[in-house]
Amino acid sequence: MKIFGQALMVIMMFSIGGAAAFAGNDTPQNWKYEWPNTDFRKTTIVYKDIMEGGPPKDGIPAIDNPIFKAVWEIKGMGKKEPVISLNIKGDVRAYPVRILMFHEIVNDTVGGVPVTITYCPLCNAALVFERTLDGRVLDFGTTGKLRLSDMVMYDRQSESWWQQFTGEAIVGKYTGKTLTAIPSRVESFTLFKERHPRGRVLVPNNKSMRRYGKNPYVKYDSERWPFLFKGDYKGPVRPLSRVVAVGADAWPLSLLKKKKTITHEGLQLTWQRGQNSALDTRYIKKGKDIGNVVVTRDGEDVVYHIPFAFAFMAFNPAGTIYTD
Repeated sequence: MKIFGQALMVIMMFSIGGAAAFAGNDTPQNWKYEWPNTDFRKTTIVYKDIMEGGPPKDGIPAIDNPIFKAVWEIKGMGKKEPVISLNIKGDVRAYPVRILMFHEIVNDTVGGVPVTITYCPLCNAALVFERTLDGRVLDFGTTGKLRLSDMVMYDRQSESWWQQFTGEAIVGKYTGKTLTAIPSRVESFTLFKERHPRGRVLVPNNKSMRRYGKNPYVKYDSERWPFLFKGDYKGPVRPLSRVVAVGADAWPLSLLKKKKTITHEGLQLTWQRGQNSALDTRYIKKGKDIGNVVVTRDGEDVVYHIPFAFAFMAFNPAGTIYTD
Protein backbone atom coordinates (compact mmCIF):
# COMPACT_ATOMS: atom_id res chain seq x y z
CA MET A 1 0.00 0.00 0.00
CA LYS A 2 1.24 3.47 -0.86
CA ILE A 3 -0.79 5.35 1.72
CA PHE A 4 0.15 6.31 5.27
CA GLY A 5 3.88 5.41 5.22
CA GLN A 6 5.22 4.82 8.72
CA ALA A 7 1.90 5.81 10.26
CA LEU A 8 0.25 2.93 8.39
CA MET A 9 2.65 0.44 9.96
CA VAL A 10 1.93 1.75 13.45
CA ILE A 11 -1.83 1.52 12.94
CA MET A 12 -1.51 -2.00 11.55
CA MET A 13 0.44 -3.07 14.64
CA PHE A 14 -2.34 -1.74 16.87
CA SER A 15 -5.01 -3.35 14.71
CA ILE A 16 -3.45 -6.77 14.37
CA GLY A 17 -2.68 -6.86 18.06
CA GLY A 18 -6.23 -5.88 18.94
CA ALA A 19 -7.76 -8.38 16.56
CA ALA A 20 -5.61 -11.25 17.82
CA ALA A 21 -6.35 -10.57 21.48
CA PHE A 22 -9.65 -12.42 21.50
CA ALA A 23 -11.81 -14.81 19.55
CA GLY A 24 -15.46 -15.61 19.05
CA ASN A 25 -17.69 -13.33 21.08
CA ASP A 26 -15.53 -12.92 24.16
CA THR A 27 -15.13 -9.33 25.30
CA PRO A 28 -11.44 -8.28 25.48
CA GLN A 29 -10.47 -7.40 29.05
CA ASN A 30 -8.97 -4.06 28.02
CA TRP A 31 -12.35 -2.99 26.64
CA LYS A 32 -13.96 -3.46 30.05
CA TYR A 33 -11.40 -1.14 31.65
CA GLU A 34 -11.65 1.46 28.89
CA TRP A 35 -15.45 1.22 28.71
CA PRO A 36 -16.72 0.49 32.24
CA ASN A 37 -20.18 1.88 31.43
CA THR A 38 -20.77 -0.17 28.27
CA ASP A 39 -22.99 -3.22 28.60
CA PHE A 40 -21.06 -5.77 26.56
CA ARG A 41 -23.69 -8.43 27.30
CA LYS A 42 -25.89 -6.79 24.66
CA THR A 43 -24.70 -6.94 21.06
CA THR A 44 -25.83 -7.81 17.54
CA ILE A 45 -22.34 -8.53 16.22
CA VAL A 46 -19.43 -10.91 16.67
CA TYR A 47 -16.77 -9.13 18.71
CA LYS A 48 -13.90 -10.58 16.71
CA ASP A 49 -15.05 -8.40 13.81
CA ILE A 50 -14.05 -5.28 15.77
CA MET A 51 -10.55 -3.98 15.05
CA GLU A 52 -8.49 -1.32 16.73
CA GLY A 53 -8.17 1.61 14.34
CA GLY A 54 -5.05 3.00 16.03
CA PRO A 55 -6.30 6.07 17.93
CA PRO A 56 -7.83 5.42 21.38
CA LYS A 57 -11.28 6.46 22.58
CA ASP A 58 -11.83 10.07 21.44
CA GLY A 59 -8.34 10.05 19.91
CA ILE A 60 -10.13 11.41 16.85
CA PRO A 61 -11.95 14.26 18.62
CA ALA A 62 -15.55 14.97 17.70
CA ILE A 63 -16.57 18.63 17.43
CA ASP A 64 -19.11 19.49 20.12
CA ASN A 65 -19.22 23.27 19.95
CA PRO A 66 -19.13 24.00 16.22
CA ILE A 67 -18.21 27.48 15.01
CA PHE A 68 -19.55 28.86 11.73
CA LYS A 69 -18.85 31.77 9.43
CA ALA A 70 -20.95 33.25 6.66
CA VAL A 71 -20.21 31.65 3.32
CA TRP A 72 -18.74 34.88 1.91
CA GLU A 73 -16.24 35.04 4.79
CA ILE A 74 -14.58 31.73 3.98
CA LYS A 75 -11.03 32.07 2.67
CA GLY A 76 -8.46 29.54 1.56
CA MET A 77 -10.80 26.68 0.66
CA GLY A 78 -10.75 25.35 -2.90
CA LYS A 79 -13.78 26.13 -5.04
CA LYS A 80 -14.33 22.44 -5.81
CA GLU A 81 -13.63 21.09 -2.33
CA PRO A 82 -16.44 18.86 -0.97
CA VAL A 83 -18.73 19.93 1.84
CA ILE A 84 -21.59 18.08 3.50
CA SER A 85 -24.54 20.44 3.18
CA LEU A 86 -27.63 20.41 5.38
CA ASN A 87 -30.86 22.39 5.19
CA ILE A 88 -33.34 21.98 8.04
CA LYS A 89 -36.24 24.43 8.20
CA GLY A 90 -34.23 27.01 6.29
CA ASP A 91 -31.20 26.75 8.59
CA VAL A 92 -28.51 26.01 6.01
CA ARG A 93 -25.02 24.86 6.95
CA ALA A 94 -22.00 23.31 5.25
CA TYR A 95 -19.46 21.03 6.93
CA PRO A 96 -16.21 20.90 4.90
CA VAL A 97 -14.77 17.43 4.45
CA ARG A 98 -11.33 19.01 5.04
CA ILE A 99 -12.43 19.39 8.70
CA LEU A 100 -14.40 16.16 9.06
CA MET A 101 -11.39 14.26 7.72
CA PHE A 102 -9.75 14.87 11.11
CA HIS A 103 -12.79 14.87 13.43
CA GLU A 104 -15.28 12.48 11.74
CA ILE A 105 -18.19 13.64 13.92
CA VAL A 106 -19.85 17.03 14.53
CA ASN A 107 -22.59 17.28 17.14
CA ASP A 108 -24.80 20.21 16.21
CA THR A 109 -28.35 21.57 16.33
CA VAL A 110 -29.74 22.74 12.98
CA GLY A 111 -33.18 24.29 12.59
CA GLY A 112 -33.85 23.32 16.19
CA VAL A 113 -33.09 19.64 15.45
CA PRO A 114 -30.17 17.97 17.30
CA VAL A 115 -28.08 16.22 14.63
CA THR A 116 -24.75 14.49 14.23
CA ILE A 117 -22.79 14.91 11.00
CA THR A 118 -20.48 11.96 10.34
CA TYR A 119 -17.78 11.06 7.85
CA CYS A 120 -15.71 7.88 7.68
CA PRO A 121 -12.75 8.34 5.28
CA LEU A 122 -12.02 4.62 4.98
CA CYS A 123 -15.53 3.97 3.61
CA ASN A 124 -16.09 7.45 2.17
CA ALA A 125 -19.41 7.37 4.04
CA ALA A 126 -20.93 10.80 4.78
CA LEU A 127 -24.18 10.54 6.74
CA VAL A 128 -26.28 12.81 8.95
CA PHE A 129 -28.47 11.48 11.77
CA GLU A 130 -30.89 12.89 14.30
CA ARG A 131 -29.42 12.75 17.80
CA THR A 132 -32.73 12.34 19.62
CA LEU A 133 -33.62 8.76 20.51
CA ASP A 134 -36.56 7.74 22.70
CA GLY A 135 -36.92 11.35 23.81
CA ARG A 136 -33.27 11.67 24.86
CA VAL A 137 -30.66 13.80 23.06
CA LEU A 138 -27.40 11.92 22.56
CA ASP A 139 -23.88 13.21 21.93
CA PHE A 140 -21.51 11.13 19.85
CA GLY A 141 -17.78 10.48 19.89
CA THR A 142 -15.32 8.08 18.27
CA THR A 143 -14.42 4.74 19.86
CA GLY A 144 -11.17 4.42 17.92
CA LYS A 145 -12.44 1.09 16.64
CA LEU A 146 -13.51 -0.18 13.23
CA ARG A 147 -15.84 -2.84 11.96
CA LEU A 148 -15.64 -3.82 8.29
CA SER A 149 -13.33 -0.79 7.94
CA ASP A 150 -16.11 1.55 9.07
CA MET A 151 -16.02 3.87 12.07
CA VAL A 152 -17.65 2.69 15.29
CA MET A 153 -19.15 5.65 17.18
CA TYR A 154 -20.42 5.80 20.75
CA ASP A 155 -22.94 7.93 22.58
CA ARG A 156 -21.70 9.59 25.75
CA GLN A 157 -24.96 9.08 27.63
CA SER A 158 -24.97 5.26 27.67
CA GLU A 159 -21.62 4.51 25.99
CA SER A 160 -23.37 2.21 23.56
CA TRP A 161 -21.45 1.60 20.32
CA TRP A 162 -22.96 2.56 16.96
CA GLN A 163 -22.10 1.58 13.39
CA GLN A 164 -21.62 4.79 11.44
CA PHE A 165 -22.57 3.29 8.07
CA THR A 166 -25.99 2.12 9.24
CA GLY A 167 -26.72 4.32 12.26
CA GLU A 168 -27.46 1.15 14.25
CA ALA A 169 -26.41 0.51 17.84
CA ILE A 170 -24.36 -2.69 17.83
CA VAL A 171 -23.19 -2.90 21.46
CA GLY A 172 -24.63 -1.76 24.79
CA LYS A 173 -27.90 -0.39 26.16
CA TYR A 174 -29.28 0.79 22.83
CA THR A 175 -28.37 -2.38 20.90
CA GLY A 176 -30.79 -2.85 18.01
CA LYS A 177 -31.91 0.79 17.95
CA THR A 178 -31.31 2.81 14.77
CA LEU A 179 -30.80 6.55 14.42
CA THR A 180 -33.00 8.42 11.94
CA ALA A 181 -31.01 9.51 8.88
CA ILE A 182 -31.57 13.00 7.45
CA PRO A 183 -31.16 13.99 3.76
CA SER A 184 -27.93 15.84 3.06
CA ARG A 185 -25.69 16.46 0.08
CA VAL A 186 -22.00 16.19 -0.58
CA GLU A 187 -21.32 19.01 -3.01
CA SER A 188 -18.58 21.41 -3.98
CA PHE A 189 -18.09 24.58 -1.97
CA THR A 190 -18.94 26.58 -5.10
CA LEU A 191 -22.29 24.82 -5.59
CA PHE A 192 -23.19 25.31 -1.95
CA LYS A 193 -22.29 28.99 -2.16
CA GLU A 194 -24.39 29.44 -5.33
CA ARG A 195 -27.40 27.64 -3.86
CA HIS A 196 -27.17 29.26 -0.45
CA PRO A 197 -25.46 32.68 -0.58
CA ARG A 198 -26.53 33.27 3.02
CA GLY A 199 -25.48 29.84 4.25
CA ARG A 200 -22.99 29.24 7.02
CA VAL A 201 -19.84 27.13 6.91
CA LEU A 202 -18.13 25.20 9.70
CA VAL A 203 -14.64 26.51 10.56
CA PRO A 204 -12.03 24.93 12.86
CA ASN A 205 -12.27 25.71 16.55
CA ASN A 206 -8.48 25.78 16.48
CA LYS A 207 -6.84 26.25 13.08
CA SER A 208 -3.51 24.86 14.28
CA MET A 209 -5.00 21.66 15.74
CA ARG A 210 -4.79 19.74 12.45
CA ARG A 211 -3.47 20.26 8.93
CA TYR A 212 -6.88 21.10 7.54
CA GLY A 213 -7.01 20.88 3.77
CA LYS A 214 -4.53 18.01 3.59
CA ASN A 215 -5.52 14.43 2.86
CA PRO A 216 -3.72 11.90 5.10
CA TYR A 217 -4.96 9.05 2.88
CA VAL A 218 -3.10 9.94 -0.32
CA LYS A 219 -4.30 7.92 -3.35
CA TYR A 220 -6.52 5.78 -1.13
CA ASP A 221 -9.36 5.79 -3.68
CA SER A 222 -6.95 4.33 -6.25
CA GLU A 223 -5.89 1.37 -4.11
CA ARG A 224 -6.79 -2.20 -5.03
CA TRP A 225 -8.09 -3.18 -1.61
CA PRO A 226 -9.54 -1.23 1.35
CA PHE A 227 -7.54 -0.62 4.50
CA LEU A 228 -8.33 -2.86 7.51
CA PHE A 229 -11.18 -4.63 5.72
CA LYS A 230 -11.41 -8.32 6.62
CA GLY A 231 -14.59 -9.14 4.70
CA ASP A 232 -15.22 -10.63 1.27
CA TYR A 233 -16.15 -8.57 -1.75
CA LYS A 234 -17.68 -9.89 -4.97
CA GLY A 235 -19.25 -6.75 -6.41
CA PRO A 236 -19.32 -5.81 -10.10
CA VAL A 237 -16.93 -2.85 -9.74
CA ARG A 238 -13.61 -2.25 -7.96
CA PRO A 239 -13.86 -2.43 -4.16
CA LEU A 240 -12.77 1.21 -3.88
CA SER A 241 -15.04 2.47 -6.65
CA ARG A 242 -17.61 5.00 -5.48
CA VAL A 243 -21.27 4.09 -5.70
CA VAL A 244 -24.38 6.22 -5.18
CA ALA A 245 -26.28 4.40 -2.44
CA VAL A 246 -29.97 4.76 -1.61
CA GLY A 247 -30.98 2.14 0.92
CA ALA A 248 -30.09 -1.30 -0.48
CA ASP A 249 -29.76 0.00 -4.06
CA ALA A 250 -26.62 1.52 -5.54
CA TRP A 251 -25.24 2.69 -8.87
CA PRO A 252 -21.56 3.07 -9.82
CA LEU A 253 -20.59 6.72 -9.85
CA SER A 254 -18.84 6.04 -13.16
CA LEU A 255 -22.16 4.94 -14.69
CA LEU A 256 -23.98 8.02 -13.46
CA LYS A 257 -21.14 10.21 -14.75
CA LYS A 258 -21.56 8.62 -18.19
CA LYS A 259 -25.36 8.90 -18.30
CA LYS A 260 -25.68 12.20 -16.35
CA THR A 261 -29.19 11.15 -15.24
CA ILE A 262 -30.60 7.85 -13.99
CA THR A 263 -34.22 7.21 -12.98
CA HIS A 264 -35.32 4.25 -10.90
CA GLU A 265 -38.68 3.61 -9.24
CA GLY A 266 -39.40 7.29 -8.69
CA LEU A 267 -35.81 8.24 -7.86
CA GLN A 268 -33.83 10.64 -10.02
CA LEU A 269 -30.05 10.63 -9.81
CA THR A 270 -28.13 13.44 -11.52
CA TRP A 271 -24.43 14.21 -11.97
CA GLN A 272 -22.48 17.31 -12.91
CA ARG A 273 -18.76 17.98 -12.89
CA GLY A 274 -16.91 20.15 -10.42
CA GLN A 275 -16.02 18.40 -7.12
CA ASN A 276 -12.60 17.26 -5.90
CA SER A 277 -12.01 13.81 -4.50
CA ALA A 278 -11.01 14.17 -0.84
CA LEU A 279 -9.04 10.92 -0.96
CA ASP A 280 -6.79 11.46 -3.96
CA THR A 281 -3.93 13.98 -3.80
CA ARG A 282 -2.14 15.37 -0.75
CA TYR A 283 -4.14 18.59 -0.94
CA ILE A 284 -7.89 18.09 -1.26
CA LYS A 285 -8.34 21.14 -3.49
CA LYS A 286 -6.09 19.47 -6.09
CA GLY A 287 -7.94 16.15 -6.11
CA LYS A 288 -9.36 14.64 -9.28
CA ASP A 289 -12.84 15.73 -10.35
CA ILE A 290 -15.41 13.14 -9.27
CA GLY A 291 -18.42 15.39 -9.82
CA ASN A 292 -21.50 16.33 -7.82
CA VAL A 293 -24.47 14.04 -7.24
CA VAL A 294 -28.05 14.87 -6.31
CA VAL A 295 -30.74 12.26 -5.62
CA THR A 296 -34.40 13.26 -5.38
CA ARG A 297 -37.88 11.81 -5.39
CA ASP A 298 -40.70 14.09 -6.59
CA GLY A 299 -38.27 16.98 -6.46
CA GLU A 300 -37.35 16.45 -2.79
CA ASP A 301 -33.93 15.32 -1.55
CA VAL A 302 -33.76 11.77 -0.19
CA VAL A 303 -31.20 10.13 2.06
CA TYR A 304 -28.26 8.95 -0.02
CA HIS A 305 -24.49 8.90 0.14
CA ILE A 306 -21.53 7.93 -2.02
CA PRO A 307 -19.52 5.22 -0.25
CA PHE A 308 -17.02 2.81 -1.67
CA ALA A 309 -18.48 -0.34 -3.23
CA PHE A 310 -16.89 -2.70 -0.70
CA ALA A 311 -18.56 -0.89 2.20
CA PHE A 312 -21.94 -0.80 0.50
CA MET A 313 -21.87 -4.56 -0.07
CA ALA A 314 -20.47 -5.28 3.41
CA PHE A 315 -23.43 -3.56 5.07
CA ASN A 316 -25.97 -4.49 2.38
CA PRO A 317 -25.08 -8.12 1.56
CA ALA A 318 -28.44 -8.55 -0.18
CA GLY A 319 -28.18 -5.18 -1.88
CA THR A 320 -27.79 -4.50 -5.58
CA ILE A 321 -25.24 -2.46 -7.49
CA TYR A 322 -26.87 -1.73 -10.85
CA THR A 323 -24.45 -1.60 -13.75
CA ASP A 324 -26.96 -0.87 -16.52
